[in-house]
Amino acid sequence: MWALQCQKATGCAVKRPSSQAVIMSSLEFEPPKYARVVLELRRRIEAGDYPPGSLLPSESQLVREFAVGRTTVVRALQMLQQDGWITREHGRGSFVKGRPPAAARATRPGLAVLDRPETSAGVRLVGVDQVEAPGPVAALLGVDGGRVLVRRWVAVRDEIASELVTCWFPQELVFGTDLDRPGPLPVGLRDHLRTVKGLRVDHIAERLAARLPTGDETGQLGIKKGEPVLSILASVRDASDAVRFVAEVVMPGALHELEETYSVPD
Repeated sequence: MWALQCQKATGCAVKRPSSQAVIMSSLEFEPPKYARVVLELRRRIEAGDYPPGSLLPSESQLVREFAVGRTTVVRALQMLQQDGWITREHGRGSFVKGRPPAAARATRPGLAVLDRPETSAGVRLVGVDQVEAPGPVAALLGVDGGRVLVRRWVAVRDEIASELVTCWFPQELVFGTDLDRPGPLPVGLRDHLRTVKGLRVDHIAERLAARLPTGDETGQLGIKKGEPVLSILASVRDASDAVRFVAEVVMPGALHELEETYSVPD
């Protein structure tokens, strides 16, 4: 699997895109109780309220604090352990490990899209809309001629736009989630969809292409019309190999290089 590296650029002026976005109406949705416990405990860990090595409140204390049942608390702690935030020791309690390492995620663009909250530093949401899916996306999703939800954001590093991310979601996946809400999602797509829809991502297929940017991409990325970009089209799939949603990461070619390490058979 190739690894993507961002090269620091100099002397580049970033053209600020317009903040206009078509805002959709959405259904009122109350996340599951265990999800609210997970998000709050993660927030406290990231804020340093529960530093690495510290003991989390007991299950009984969490039950009282969040006014939920013990089963809800146990499920929340199981999710935190599974995702690497805590470790649980029988008879002793739950101990904080800290934010899971993100080094491996950063080398895989599709996985980075799954795990990066839109509220992260350097991420700017630029659109939430209902659109007709582009041909390649429609083919992957099996929605020929149908409309899908699109979320779009720009990632900025050293005050330079380094990535333009576009995600397309079929309507059946959007229902009952926060995907169609206009504000930035405070958690990654994988966490949100697993929490509210029970979706478990099994694997991602990525297709890499070098091409010229569209007019909109030049504005969002602050690049010249003839400057090539790298496009990674990622189809996010479940264990049955069904495509659940599609993401494209578009990057200025001048800011990125690809690096791969692999073994050579005898």
